[in-house]
Amino acid sequence: MELSTAWLEWLVTGAGHELMLFASVGILLIGLDDLLFDALWLGTRNQTAPSRYRREAPPLSGTLAVFIPAWDEHRVLPAMLNRALAAWAGEDVRIYIGCYPNDAATLFAVSPLIARDRRLRLVVSDRDGPTTKGDNLNRLWAALGEDERAEGRRVAAIVLHDAEDHVHPGEIALYRRHLGENAMVQIPVVPTMARGARWIGGHYGDEFAEAHGKELVVRSRLGLPLPSAGVGCALTRHTLALLALERGGDPFRTNSLTEDYELGMVIGAYGLRTRFVDMAAPTGDRIVSRGAFPDRADAAVRQKARWIAGIALAGWDHLGWPGARRDAGPPSLGRLWLARWMLWRDRRAPLAALVLLAAYAALVLTAIGGAGQALLGWQPAELGDAMRLLLALGAVMLVWRLAMRSLFTARCYGWREAAWALPRAFVANIVAMLAARRAVMIYWRMLRSGEVVWDKTEHHAADMEADPIAAPVLQR
Repeated sequence: MELSTAWLEWLVTGAGHELMLFASVGILLIGLDDLLFDALWLGTRNQTAPSRYRREAPPLSGTLAVFIPAWDEHRVLPAMLNRALAAWAGEDVRIYIGCYPNDAATLFAVSPLIARDRRLRLVVSDRDGPTTKGDNLNRLWAALGEDERAEGRRVAAIVLHDAEDHVHPGEIALYRRHLGENAMVQIPVVPTMARGARWIGGHYGDEFAEAHGKELVVRSRLGLPLPSAGVGCALTRHTLALLALERGGDPFRTNSLTEDYELGMVIGAYGLRTRFVDMAAPTGDRIVSRGAFPDRADAAVRQKARWIAGIALAGWDHLGWPGARRDAGPPSLGRLWLARWMLWRDRRAPLAALVLLAAYAALVLTAIGGAGQALLGWQPAELGDAMRLLLALGAVMLVWRLAMRSLFTARCYGWREAAWALPRAFVANIVAMLAARRAVMIYWRMLRSGEVVWDKTEHHAADMEADPIAAPVLQR
């Protein structure tokens, strides 16, 4: 063999082996983590909320305030408001819309609706936007307090939604029923799937179907802290008032990219009851919050990078680990470690992306090595028994993961989309790796500048169209 290719063979073989070893160990550990959680889901399928969380309480009465923060949402917000007003025609709700003085397009788009319907309340910030979503929500909280003092009454709860959401007619009644005995209630979030966006937009449907069909279900069954999705979520007014007292008057973090996630976790740290409710309306369809998610790769990477930076990186700084708060009370050792395990699962995204990157790099180097054997006479790489065992276990874990992903996609969208979920897993991996890289850069800039900017997802009028693939149904 010529010397000019010997070094290349050594580099490809050596680097491929080391990357394969790292990826195989990482896939095995993460796969065992998922397998244990799946066993927990299966083992608690017939379990309801813990007995200490079950109390007979009357439904919540009074007005419910709906908070909708908006920046550059003139394309979708009017349609969302019309849908919500029609869906909740007989409900005692008041919708607060947070806008900015330098967002004239959104102000002009919603002003005619506000002039016609007294259930709508426009709140214009005293600062130009965008600030952060938490800052916008805090301004809505302040406006709510001003209205309560002026009218001499208090609302019963606050509902969180985004400007592109499709609300469900039975949503408010569900909140009233369950907020009587819970501080926070979260309903499933179901991304809409359009045929023209089956790959990028579709992978959100796969992920949310599993997360809201298994992850949040298990946490709710075990009475563990429940992260809020920021939409399809309702909190009692007393709960937000408690957070406002701790944070100097503002219940939402203004220096967080995922203030909704942290909101639910802090409520759980106080020992307040939270619940995930997946139930059917009298008409038979699931009571869910539907909404559009990015259908372009760049937008998906931006959104997921914001989630990773806010939950796995900055969220670690803000929340720490369960048991670190001195005022949180003495939880049992088992519940303490269960809560820490759930936080680990939330924060493992950067590590998982690194493992995926190593796995794909190892595949590329293996392919290059195969080409070298065929064209240049390189020696085939030798795999020891330990490596073969790791690769076999990794393959088993991969098949199991894909089967679980398809199962939950089928429950939410049907078996045709479940088949698409298999190749979409590759798309999800690519987006996750790119998003993790961007998240590290975002977090680094946050540490250096101390500033957090609302890097929101752009929405279009087509986002408010009906879902052409599937309407969510309750499948158990």
